[in-house]
Amino acid sequence: MKIPVNDGKDKGVAFFPYVMPRERPDMPLSRAMDRLFANYSEPSTWWNELYSQFRYTELEGLDYRGGDGRLTRRDPSKVIKADGKYYVWYTRRSTDAPPQGPGRGAESIPSTDWDLSEIWYATSEDGFVWEEQGVAVPRPAKPHPGWRSVSTPDILVWKGRYYLYYQSFLEMSGTRGDDCPVSVSCADSPNGPWTPTHEVVIPNGPEGSWDQFSIHDPYPLVYKGQIYMYYKSDMNAARKQNIRLQGLAIADDPLGPFEKCPLNPVLNSGHETGLFPFKDGIAALAIRHGNEHNTIQFAPDGINFEIASTVSLMPIAPGPYVPDAFTNTDNGRGITWGLCHFTGVGKHSILARFDCDLSQDEDAPNMRQTEHWWPPEYYYKSGLGEAMRREREDMARADLKKT
Repeated sequence: MKIPVNDGKDKGVAFFPYVMPRERPDMPLSRAMDRLFANYSEPSTWWNELYSQFRYTELEGLDYRGGDGRLTRRDPSKVIKADGKYYVWYTRRSTDAPPQGPGRGAESIPSTDWDLSEIWYATSEDGFVWEEQGVAVPRPAKPHPGWRSVSTPDILVWKGRYYLYYQSFLEMSGTRGDDCPVSVSCADSPNGPWTPTHEVVIPNGPEGSWDQFSIHDPYPLVYKGQIYMYYKSDMNAARKQNIRLQGLAIADDPLGPFEKCPLNPVLNSGHETGLFPFKDGIAALAIRHGNEHNTIQFAPDGINFEIASTVSLMPIAPGPYVPDAFTNTDNGRGITWGLCHFTGVGKHSILARFDCDLSQDEDAPNMRQTEHWWPPEYYYKSGLGEAMRREREDMARADLKKT
């Protein structure tokens, strides 16, 4: 194939226009440019409603006892509005000792950051300053699911009642990986009291299936008149190469039965789940893991997701404020803020706020930039480490000795 050269003299060869067209021009395009118009709602991030930067703010009002690892807060739920305030639920661990490592805890000593934890909640009048209100779901008595730990909650509001879904550990985290099912507690008010069902709501899959061991990060939305419960599972752990995928279970009642989607997994990447109604479908934040990590995806049916944008510095364990999470909307408006967590802060985790523009109702050009400017020290924190540096030094010396 002879490739025409467009030097400005051959009038028969069309130029790609200087002003970016919003629709595909009627001319031959490279695969990259054709993909720009075929795969994305808009050919530029400036106009893509499912592209945003994420910006972070330290929360006020929550103390961590000096950060010695004995008190942690992590895994925030979606934020909801009730009684003139914002509410959030989260994993809270308060122990006499910091985590000892997976499988190395004891009766009253945690193995991991989320071992021996409870579900607590806090309220806020502005989303920046939060007041902790107390425990919502304590660990139940043995042998009920969750007797070892309850963690990673999310909230559903359905027909005037409130439902908290959470991971319910029946053994120390790390004993056989991080295996656990999902349980639920119910209340007539966001302030409780919460009544646990002591039942497994979403069971593990059958032996040999991708979700046979863990059902993590339950995340309910009301969509098409039903409860769409998204969740994560770990697979491939036997080869010490964990792969995280996202699944979906659907029910007509908050207590189930939940029927797993026959196309599961519905997302091939991501760690914690983070989704919201958008226009007539569901948008998803695919965070941290997999070939499609650091992407925002969209499914017009809530099941078949496609990449809508690639982003950076995504919120870890996002709990967005989704005003229409439970309204059964057919025109989801999107999100602009929420809470997330940062791990590895010593031996504990902290809650933080993120802001973005993934909304039909906001236009924030400063969120549309694709670049983050950080000082060199930021990059050096992701250095090789001593062992890998020595290995690379040896490789360089060996290479120099080659003739």
